[in-house]
Amino acid sequence: MARMKFLCDAERCIECNGCVVACKNENHVPWGVNRRRVVVLGDGEPGEKSISVACMHCTDAPCAAVCPVDCFYTTDDGIVLHDKDLCIGCGYCFYACPFGAPQYPQQAAFGGRGKMDKCTFCAGGPEPDNSQVEFEKYGANRIAEGKLPLCAEMCATKALLAGDGDVVADIYRQRVLKRGGRPQTWGWQRAYGDKG
Repeated sequence: MARMKFLCDAERCIECNGCVVACKNENHVPWGVNRRRVVVLGDGEPGEKSISVACMHCTDAPCAAVCPVDCFYTTDDGIVLHDKDLCIGCGYCFYACPFGAPQYPQQAAFGGRGKMDKCTFCAGGPEPDNSQVEFEKYGANRIAEGKLPLCAEMCATKALLAGDGDVVADIYRQRVLKRGGRPQTWGWQRAYGDKG
């Protein structure tokens, strides 16, 4: 069975934030929560890179390991999901996640943290697929419709890849081989190499 994964190609990301906007619009993400965000590494320095970050749907998810009520579960596709009906809002997952994926919705100024929210890989939640209840709690279930997460589909430069981890790795591997580790020679292959 496929293991669904995200991968962001830092050589292609242009920090347009299209993935962030697509996620917010598709899933009606609550105010104060960014299921996906763009991080700039070496901001303002020569050679700075941007990457799109969200829940990486880890094989051995630290959020699930520390949850005292076991509200995290992994689907057969390897997508790590969160049951909001079981969540007690303790925040352990927030501190355990190296990507800062689980977040509290900012519905009130002081207190009233509520349930955690995180990227669902556009796979909804434990409710029946594409039901109104599922959409209200977790957003769109594009995986049930046979589609990929909208953040990856809307990426203008195709820097953000999503899907079967083996396929995603093969695409990235081909890109790296095509680049040949020579980012300074932009256009070299077009001008002097084979026309492929």
